[in-house]
Amino acid sequence: MYMIWVIISLIIVAIDQLTKFIVKNNIDYGRRIPVIDKFFYLTYHENTGAAWGLMQGGRMFFIPITIILIIFMGYYIYRSKNLLFKTALSFVIGGAIGNLIDRIRVGGVTDFLDFHFGSYNFPTFNAADSFIVIGTILLSYYILFVYKGNDLRGIGE
Repeated sequence: MYMIWVIISLIIVAIDQLTKFIVKNNIDYGRRIPVIDKFFYLTYHENTGAAWGLMQGGRMFFIPITIILIIFMGYYIYRSKNLLFKTALSFVIGGAIGNLIDRIRVGGVTDFLDFHFGSYNFPTFNAADSFIVIGTILLSYYILFVYKGNDLRGIGE
């Protein structure tokens, strides 16, 4: 039964890596392709930092931290009985592995989803980042509205 959570994470990794492969092989670095003019573009960019370009060049920090967090979340998937909690963590793990592959293989993360809101250009991101955010929203919902109790050993039950 635990394989379903591994499969969900692996599907997310596959989606992430496939979209990055397509972007890297079809869009020149820095080129902006309008999908919805003045709102949504595909733009190939490499990010050696974290979200919003923070901590540029932090590869040797992000790789071990990501591995530790993936192991931690995997442990809680194993311990939990709650489907929402497991789904949330599977999404975060899948996204984290997708970005981890990039950091290990090429030294940075490939980003390509580029949104503009008037004069504000939201930081470019990728499919892995999207799944991490969706997983985090689901986890927040779980913690705020579903989880009952103060004992961390029982989290997710």
